[in-house]
Amino acid sequence: MKLNRVAAIGLVAAATLWIGSGYFLPRETHDSRAAVQPKSAAPDALFPVAVATATAASHSRTVVVSGGTEADRKVMVTARTSGVITDLRVRRGDRVTKGDVIAVLSDEAREAQVAQAQALLTQRKAELDAKRKLIESGTLPQLNLVNLEAQYKAAEATLAAAKAEHDRGVVRAPWSGIITDVPVDVGQAAFSMAGKEIARLVALDPMLAVVEISERQLGGIAVGNKADVRLVTGKTVAGRIRFVSKSASPTTRTYRVEVELANPNGEIPDGITAEVAIQLAPVPATRIPRSALTFSADGDLGVRTVTDDGTVKFVKVALVEDERTSMWVSGVADGARVIVQGQDFVREGQKVKPVAAGKQPQTARGKQSTLITGSAQ
Repeated sequence: MKLNRVAAIGLVAAATLWIGSGYFLPRETHDSRAAVQPKSAAPDALFPVAVATATAASHSRTVVVSGGTEADRKVMVTARTSGVITDLRVRRGDRVTKGDVIAVLSDEAREAQVAQAQALLTQRKAELDAKRKLIESGTLPQLNLVNLEAQYKAAEATLAAAKAEHDRGVVRAPWSGIITDVPVDVGQAAFSMAGKEIARLVALDPMLAVVEISERQLGGIAVGNKADVRLVTGKTVAGRIRFVSKSASPTTRTYRVEVELANPNGEIPDGITAEVAIQLAPVPATRIPRSALTFSADGDLGVRTVTDDGTVKFVKVALVEDERTSMWVSGVADGARVIVQGQDFVREGQKVKPVAAGKQPQTARGKQSTLITGSAQ
Protein backbone atom coordinates (compact mmCIF):
# COMPACT_ATOMS: atom_id res chain seq x y z
CA MET A 1 0.00 0.00 0.00
CA LYS A 2 2.81 2.34 0.87
CA LEU A 3 4.46 1.60 -2.48
CA ASN A 4 1.40 2.63 -4.42
CA ARG A 5 1.22 5.91 -2.59
CA VAL A 6 4.88 6.66 -3.22
CA ALA A 7 4.48 5.93 -6.94
CA ALA A 8 1.43 8.15 -7.23
CA ILE A 9 3.14 11.00 -5.43
CA GLY A 10 6.17 10.66 -7.74
CA LEU A 11 4.04 10.85 -10.87
CA VAL A 12 2.23 13.95 -9.66
CA ALA A 13 5.53 15.66 -8.80
CA ALA A 14 7.00 14.86 -12.22
CA ALA A 15 3.95 16.25 -14.02
CA THR A 16 4.08 19.40 -11.92
CA LEU A 17 7.75 19.98 -12.72
CA TRP A 18 7.18 19.46 -16.48
CA ILE A 19 4.29 21.94 -16.54
CA GLY A 20 6.23 24.49 -14.52
CA SER A 21 9.24 24.29 -16.80
CA GLY A 22 7.31 26.19 -19.46
CA TYR A 23 7.02 29.22 -17.25
CA PHE A 24 10.28 29.28 -15.38
CA LEU A 25 12.85 27.97 -17.93
CA PRO A 26 13.94 30.12 -20.99
CA ARG A 27 11.98 29.36 -24.23
CA GLU A 28 13.34 29.46 -27.82
CA THR A 29 11.63 32.06 -30.03
CA HIS A 30 11.90 33.22 -33.65
CA ASP A 31 14.12 36.07 -32.55
CA SER A 32 16.29 33.79 -30.51
CA ARG A 33 16.74 31.41 -33.44
CA ALA A 34 17.69 34.30 -35.68
CA ALA A 35 20.19 35.46 -33.13
CA VAL A 36 21.98 32.15 -32.86
CA GLN A 37 21.97 31.39 -36.64
CA PRO A 38 25.01 32.64 -38.65
CA LYS A 39 24.53 35.62 -40.90
CA SER A 40 23.50 34.75 -44.46
CA ALA A 41 26.06 35.07 -47.25
CA ALA A 42 26.37 38.35 -49.08
CA PRO A 43 24.60 38.66 -52.40
CA ASP A 44 26.44 37.04 -55.37
CA ALA A 45 29.04 39.25 -57.07
CA LEU A 46 28.48 40.43 -60.65
CA PHE A 47 29.36 37.83 -63.27
CA PRO A 48 32.69 38.74 -64.93
CA VAL A 49 32.97 38.75 -68.73
CA ALA A 50 35.95 39.49 -70.98
CA VAL A 51 35.39 42.40 -73.36
CA ALA A 52 37.32 43.93 -76.24
CA THR A 53 36.82 47.39 -77.69
CA ALA A 54 35.57 47.28 -81.29
CA THR A 55 37.28 49.46 -83.87
CA ALA A 56 35.44 50.10 -87.13
CA ALA A 57 37.54 50.30 -90.29
CA SER A 58 37.15 50.31 -94.05
CA HIS A 59 37.62 46.71 -95.15
CA SER A 60 37.89 45.34 -98.68
CA ARG A 61 36.27 41.94 -98.77
CA THR A 62 37.92 39.26 -100.87
CA VAL A 63 35.93 36.76 -102.91
CA VAL A 64 37.77 33.60 -103.93
CA VAL A 65 36.39 31.75 -106.96
CA SER A 66 37.77 28.87 -108.99
CA GLY A 67 38.05 29.22 -112.74
CA GLY A 68 40.59 28.85 -115.50
CA THR A 69 42.83 30.71 -117.90
CA GLU A 70 41.68 31.57 -121.37
CA ALA A 71 43.59 33.11 -124.26
CA ASP A 72 42.59 36.65 -125.08
CA ARG A 73 42.31 35.80 -128.77
CA LYS A 74 42.26 32.48 -130.61
CA VAL A 75 41.35 31.80 -134.21
CA MET A 76 41.53 29.07 -136.80
CA VAL A 77 43.23 30.56 -139.86
CA THR A 78 41.45 29.34 -142.98
CA ALA A 79 42.04 29.47 -146.72
CA ARG A 80 40.04 32.15 -148.50
CA THR A 81 40.46 30.71 -151.97
CA SER A 82 40.81 27.36 -153.71
CA GLY A 83 44.05 25.58 -154.42
CA VAL A 84 46.54 23.00 -153.21
CA ILE A 85 48.94 23.75 -150.36
CA THR A 86 52.37 24.02 -151.94
CA ASP A 87 54.28 25.51 -148.99
CA LEU A 88 53.59 25.19 -145.24
CA ARG A 89 55.88 27.44 -143.23
CA VAL A 90 54.75 26.87 -139.61
CA ARG A 91 54.64 24.07 -137.10
CA ARG A 92 53.04 23.67 -133.69
CA GLY A 93 54.61 25.94 -131.11
CA ASP A 94 55.99 28.45 -133.61
CA ARG A 95 55.67 32.13 -132.76
CA VAL A 96 54.48 34.36 -135.57
CA THR A 97 53.99 38.08 -135.92
CA LYS A 98 51.27 39.90 -137.78
CA GLY A 99 51.68 39.43 -141.56
CA ASP A 100 53.95 36.38 -141.43
CA VAL A 101 53.27 33.77 -144.14
CA ILE A 102 51.68 30.61 -142.77
CA ALA A 103 51.01 28.74 -146.02
CA VAL A 104 51.06 29.23 -149.80
CA LEU A 105 48.43 27.79 -152.16
CA SER A 106 48.93 26.82 -155.78
CA ASP A 107 48.58 29.66 -158.29
CA GLU A 108 45.49 28.31 -160.07
CA ALA A 109 45.91 30.90 -162.90
CA ARG A 110 45.64 33.81 -160.50
CA GLU A 111 48.87 35.31 -161.83
CA ALA A 112 47.48 35.14 -165.37
CA GLN A 113 44.30 36.90 -164.27
CA VAL A 114 46.39 39.73 -162.87
CA ALA A 115 48.34 40.03 -166.12
CA GLN A 116 45.12 40.06 -168.15
CA ALA A 117 43.57 42.74 -165.97
CA GLN A 118 46.75 44.80 -166.21
CA ALA A 119 46.72 44.60 -170.03
CA LEU A 120 43.09 45.67 -170.16
CA LEU A 121 43.82 48.64 -167.93
CA THR A 122 46.70 49.68 -170.18
CA GLN A 123 44.44 49.49 -173.22
CA ARG A 124 41.69 51.55 -171.61
CA LYS A 125 44.15 54.17 -170.52
CA ALA A 126 45.61 54.48 -174.04
CA GLU A 127 42.17 54.84 -175.57
CA LEU A 128 41.20 57.50 -173.04
CA ASP A 129 44.39 59.51 -173.64
CA ALA A 130 44.08 59.29 -177.46
CA LYS A 131 40.44 60.29 -177.71
CA ARG A 132 40.57 62.92 -174.99
CA LYS A 133 42.35 65.35 -177.36
CA LEU A 134 39.82 64.74 -180.14
CA ILE A 135 36.96 65.34 -177.74
CA GLU A 136 38.54 68.51 -176.40
CA SER A 137 39.03 69.80 -179.98
CA GLY A 138 35.38 69.06 -180.81
CA THR A 139 36.03 66.32 -183.32
CA LEU A 140 34.22 63.76 -181.15
CA PRO A 141 31.15 64.37 -179.00
CA GLN A 142 31.62 65.12 -175.28
CA LEU A 143 29.55 62.08 -174.35
CA ASN A 144 32.34 59.75 -175.53
CA LEU A 145 34.62 61.10 -172.79
CA VAL A 146 32.24 59.89 -170.08
CA ASN A 147 32.09 56.40 -171.60
CA LEU A 148 35.86 56.17 -171.93
CA GLU A 149 36.43 57.24 -168.31
CA ALA A 150 33.90 54.66 -167.09
CA GLN A 151 35.65 51.91 -169.06
CA TYR A 152 38.99 52.94 -167.60
CA LYS A 153 37.68 52.85 -164.01
CA ALA A 154 36.11 49.44 -164.64
CA ALA A 155 39.49 48.17 -165.83
CA GLU A 156 41.12 49.49 -162.64
CA ALA A 157 38.56 47.64 -160.53
CA THR A 158 39.14 44.44 -162.47
CA LEU A 159 42.88 44.68 -161.84
CA ALA A 160 42.33 45.32 -158.12
CA ALA A 161 40.05 42.25 -157.84
CA ALA A 162 42.60 40.08 -159.68
CA LYS A 163 45.38 41.20 -157.32
CA ALA A 164 43.20 40.54 -154.27
CA GLU A 165 42.42 37.06 -155.49
CA HIS A 166 46.13 36.51 -156.11
CA ASP A 167 46.96 37.64 -152.56
CA ARG A 168 44.45 35.16 -151.12
CA GLY A 169 46.71 32.40 -152.31
CA VAL A 170 49.11 33.37 -149.52
CA VAL A 171 47.76 32.67 -146.00
CA ARG A 172 49.14 35.15 -143.46
CA ALA A 173 48.89 35.58 -139.67
CA PRO A 174 46.20 38.14 -138.78
CA TRP A 175 48.01 39.08 -135.54
CA SER A 176 50.96 37.98 -133.43
CA GLY A 177 50.67 34.79 -131.44
CA ILE A 178 51.61 31.11 -131.19
CA ILE A 179 50.61 28.32 -133.56
CA THR A 180 48.98 25.59 -131.47
CA ASP A 181 47.69 23.29 -134.20
CA VAL A 182 48.36 22.64 -137.89
CA PRO A 183 45.76 20.14 -139.19
CA VAL A 184 46.97 20.19 -142.85
CA ASP A 185 50.06 19.19 -144.78
CA VAL A 186 51.71 20.06 -148.07
CA GLY A 187 49.76 18.70 -151.04
CA GLN A 188 46.40 18.87 -149.35
CA ALA A 189 43.65 20.69 -151.23
CA ALA A 190 41.88 23.71 -149.75
CA PHE A 191 38.48 24.82 -150.93
CA SER A 192 37.23 28.33 -150.34
CA MET A 193 33.61 27.26 -149.94
CA ALA A 194 34.48 24.99 -146.99
CA GLY A 195 36.95 27.47 -145.45
CA LYS A 196 39.67 24.85 -145.07
CA GLU A 197 41.43 25.11 -141.70
CA ILE A 198 45.15 25.76 -142.08
CA ALA A 199 46.42 26.53 -138.56
CA ARG A 200 45.14 27.51 -135.11
CA LEU A 201 46.59 30.78 -133.79
CA VAL A 202 46.45 31.79 -130.12
CA ALA A 203 47.43 35.12 -128.56
CA LEU A 204 48.85 34.58 -125.06
CA ASP A 205 49.48 38.20 -124.13
CA PRO A 206 47.44 39.29 -122.35
CA MET A 207 46.08 36.12 -120.75
CA LEU A 208 42.64 36.03 -119.17
CA ALA A 209 41.53 34.37 -115.94
CA VAL A 210 37.82 33.64 -116.33
CA VAL A 211 35.45 32.87 -113.43
CA GLU A 212 31.71 32.73 -112.87
CA ILE A 213 30.33 34.95 -110.07
CA SER A 214 26.99 34.45 -108.33
CA GLU A 215 24.42 37.23 -108.37
CA ARG A 216 24.89 37.86 -104.63
CA GLN A 217 28.59 38.59 -105.08
CA LEU A 218 28.18 40.65 -108.23
CA GLY A 219 27.33 43.90 -106.44
CA GLY A 220 30.86 44.62 -105.21
CA ILE A 221 32.69 43.70 -108.43
CA ALA A 222 33.55 46.40 -110.95
CA VAL A 223 35.84 46.84 -113.94
CA GLY A 224 39.27 47.96 -112.76
CA ASN A 225 39.19 46.14 -109.40
CA LYS A 226 42.39 44.35 -108.43
CA ALA A 227 42.54 40.56 -108.39
CA ASP A 228 45.16 37.97 -107.47
CA VAL A 229 45.24 34.82 -109.56
CA ARG A 230 46.81 31.66 -108.14
CA LEU A 231 47.57 29.17 -110.89
CA VAL A 232 47.54 25.41 -110.46
CA THR A 233 51.28 25.52 -111.08
CA GLY A 234 51.69 27.42 -107.80
CA LYS A 235 52.47 30.79 -109.37
CA THR A 236 50.50 33.87 -108.29
CA VAL A 237 49.90 36.71 -110.73
CA ALA A 238 48.29 40.10 -110.10
CA GLY A 239 45.75 41.48 -112.54
CA ARG A 240 42.71 43.69 -112.97
CA ILE A 241 39.12 43.01 -113.94
CA ARG A 242 38.48 44.11 -117.51
CA PHE A 243 35.01 42.67 -118.11
CA VAL A 244 31.92 41.95 -115.99
CA SER A 245 29.00 40.39 -117.81
CA LYS A 246 25.62 42.07 -117.57
CA SER A 247 23.75 38.92 -118.56
CA ALA A 248 23.54 35.77 -116.45
CA SER A 249 24.18 32.34 -117.85
CA PRO A 250 20.79 30.71 -118.54
CA THR A 251 21.96 27.40 -117.07
CA THR A 252 23.98 28.41 -113.97
CA ARG A 253 22.57 31.92 -113.29
CA THR A 254 26.13 33.17 -112.84
CA TYR A 255 27.99 36.07 -114.44
CA ARG A 256 31.22 35.88 -116.40
CA VAL A 257 34.11 37.92 -115.05
CA GLU A 258 37.43 38.30 -116.89
CA VAL A 259 40.69 39.26 -115.19
CA GLU A 260 43.46 40.49 -117.50
CA LEU A 261 46.98 39.20 -116.76
CA ALA A 262 50.21 40.39 -118.31
CA ASN A 263 51.92 37.46 -120.07
CA PRO A 264 54.67 38.89 -122.27
CA ASN A 265 56.77 35.70 -122.28
CA GLY A 266 53.84 33.33 -122.67
CA GLU A 267 54.59 31.60 -119.35
CA ILE A 268 50.90 31.29 -118.46
CA PRO A 269 49.35 28.60 -120.65
CA ASP A 270 45.83 28.60 -121.98
CA GLY A 271 43.22 26.46 -120.25
CA ILE A 272 44.77 25.69 -116.84
CA THR A 273 42.91 25.81 -113.52
CA ALA A 274 43.18 29.04 -111.56
CA GLU A 275 41.91 30.41 -108.25
CA VAL A 276 40.94 34.07 -108.47
CA ALA A 277 40.78 36.28 -105.38
CA ILE A 278 38.84 39.45 -106.20
CA GLN A 279 38.94 42.46 -103.90
CA LEU A 280 35.52 44.02 -103.60
CA ALA A 281 34.72 47.64 -102.88
CA PRO A 282 35.64 48.58 -99.27
CA VAL A 283 32.84 48.72 -96.69
CA PRO A 284 32.78 49.77 -93.00
CA ALA A 285 33.35 46.67 -90.86
CA THR A 286 34.63 45.50 -87.48
CA ARG A 287 37.00 42.61 -86.89
CA ILE A 288 36.04 40.31 -83.99
CA PRO A 289 37.10 36.82 -82.82
CA ARG A 290 35.05 33.99 -84.25
CA SER A 291 34.21 32.85 -80.72
CA ALA A 292 32.46 36.17 -79.99
CA LEU A 293 29.59 35.36 -82.34
CA THR A 294 26.44 34.02 -80.73
CA PHE A 295 22.72 33.71 -81.36
CA SER A 296 19.87 35.58 -79.76
CA ALA A 297 16.71 33.98 -78.43
CA ASP A 298 15.07 34.74 -81.80
CA GLY A 299 17.86 32.98 -83.71
CA ASP A 300 19.60 36.14 -84.97
CA LEU A 301 23.38 36.06 -85.42
CA GLY A 302 25.21 38.76 -83.51
CA VAL A 303 27.39 39.68 -80.56
CA ARG A 304 26.72 40.70 -76.98
CA THR A 305 28.09 44.01 -75.80
CA VAL A 306 28.34 45.77 -72.45
CA THR A 307 26.97 49.29 -72.10
CA ASP A 308 28.51 52.03 -69.97
CA ASP A 309 26.40 51.02 -66.95
CA GLY A 310 27.44 47.35 -67.25
CA THR A 311 24.25 46.06 -68.90
CA VAL A 312 24.41 43.29 -71.49
CA LYS A 313 23.01 44.18 -74.91
CA PHE A 314 22.60 42.02 -78.04
CA VAL A 315 23.68 43.53 -81.37
CA LYS A 316 22.67 41.88 -84.64
CA VAL A 317 25.48 41.72 -87.21
CA ALA A 318 25.98 40.82 -90.87
CA LEU A 319 28.99 38.84 -92.06
CA VAL A 320 31.37 40.70 -94.34
CA GLU A 321 34.26 38.23 -94.56
CA ASP A 322 35.20 34.97 -92.87
CA GLU A 323 38.83 34.45 -91.91
CA ARG A 324 40.53 31.59 -90.11
CA THR A 325 40.58 33.03 -86.59
CA SER A 326 38.41 36.12 -86.90
CA MET A 327 35.38 37.55 -88.64
CA TRP A 328 34.70 40.89 -90.31
CA VAL A 329 31.15 41.98 -89.50
CA SER A 330 29.00 45.06 -89.93
CA GLY A 331 26.55 46.48 -87.43
CA VAL A 332 28.88 46.94 -84.45
CA ALA A 333 29.39 50.57 -83.45
CA ASP A 334 32.89 51.96 -83.21
CA GLY A 335 34.11 51.81 -79.62
CA ALA A 336 31.54 49.24 -78.47
CA ARG A 337 32.68 46.79 -75.79
CA VAL A 338 32.14 43.35 -77.30
CA ILE A 339 32.00 40.33 -75.00
CA VAL A 340 34.59 37.87 -76.29
CA GLN A 341 34.42 35.40 -73.38
CA GLY A 342 31.37 34.49 -71.36
CA GLN A 343 28.78 35.79 -73.80
CA ASP A 344 26.92 32.47 -73.76
CA PHE A 345 26.45 32.60 -69.96
CA VAL A 346 24.72 35.97 -69.73
CA ARG A 347 21.45 37.36 -71.04
CA GLU A 348 20.24 40.69 -72.34
CA GLY A 349 19.60 43.23 -69.59
CA GLN A 350 21.82 41.47 -67.06
CA LYS A 351 24.36 43.43 -65.06
CA VAL A 352 27.90 42.11 -65.49
CA LYS A 353 31.43 43.01 -64.57
CA PRO A 354 33.40 43.79 -67.78
CA VAL A 355 37.07 42.87 -67.72
CA ALA A 356 39.54 43.65 -70.47
CA ALA A 357 40.24 40.57 -72.57
CA GLY A 358 43.33 38.74 -71.31
CA LYS A 359 42.87 39.86 -67.68
CA GLN A 360 41.02 37.90 -64.99
CA PRO A 361 39.72 39.52 -61.78
CA GLN A 362 40.70 38.39 -58.28
CA THR A 363 38.02 37.05 -55.91
CA ALA A 364 37.75 37.92 -52.22
CA ARG A 365 39.91 34.89 -51.33
CA GLY A 366 42.63 35.85 -53.78
CA LYS A 367 41.76 33.19 -56.36
CA GLN A 368 41.11 33.95 -60.02
CA SER A 369 37.48 33.68 -61.06
CA THR A 370 36.57 31.91 -64.28
CA LEU A 371 35.23 34.07 -67.09
CA ILE A 372 33.53 31.57 -69.35
CA THR A 373 32.27 28.85 -66.99
CA GLY A 374 29.64 28.71 -64.31
CA SER A 375 26.13 30.06 -64.10
CA ALA A 376 25.02 33.67 -64.62
CA GLN A 377 22.11 33.66 -62.22
